[in-house]
Amino acid sequence: MSDVKIILVEPAGERNIGSIARVMRNMELTKLTIVNPRCDHLSEDARIMAVHGVEVLEKAEIVDSIPQALYGCNRAIATTGRQRDVHTTLETPKQAIPWLKADHITSALIFGPEDRGLSNQELSYAQRFICIPSNPAYPSLNLAQAVGICAYELYQISQESIEPENLSVEDLVNLEDLEGYYQHLESVLLQVSYLYPHTAPKKMEKLRRIVNRANLTSQELAMIRGILRQIEWSIEHK
Repeated sequence: MSDVKIILVEPAGERNIGSIARVMRNMELTKLTIVNPRCDHLSEDARIMAVHGVEVLEKAEIVDSIPQALYGCNRAIATTGRQRDVHTTLETPKQAIPWLKADHITSALIFGPEDRGLSNQELSYAQRFICIPSNPAYPSLNLAQAVGICAYELYQISQESIEPENLSVEDLVNLEDLEGYYQHLESVLLQVSYLYPHTAPKKMEKLRRIVNRANLTSQELAMIRGILRQIEWSIEHK
């Protein structure tokens, strides 16, 4: 599973990050990306907890936003500890993670900050969602524990003799291209007054969920962007 990124959004615990690097090394995962870290991921505490995973820390990619973290990815799964007020199908790691095993793709698992988890807006960058089953009386998991459970499932898949999903190049959508579409869609919908600045963020979250469930191919994405360009042309020449 060397093509799976582990993405941490605004982590605050140096020891957590170190523990994550260690379990990634245990499970043969090498790509760690950190979005706006709130601590030093190369501190002494982080290195002590990483043990032989220090190389994962040293090679970690530091970025400013989730779209930057997802650059080059084709599929993304986000984790959450609770049901949301918008429609979101929550799956267990065992149900969702096999979807990341496919030829020719780079995938990502996104984890939120220790104190709040991922917001609805942050979840909208993913196509599927994981909630780890646990004791209802105390469901909250430590960040490093959550990463460890998902990393273990990834490793088990890599050890099985299941044929990966075989996708042709035209089937693949880069998530940065998908993000470009969402920006384009929002711009057009503001122009035609379907969206207004004060309602755009909430409505775009819902539209992202709808489109993400469709698992568009690159050809399909090109077609619907062509529709948006034609709408813009019509507005300009009205």
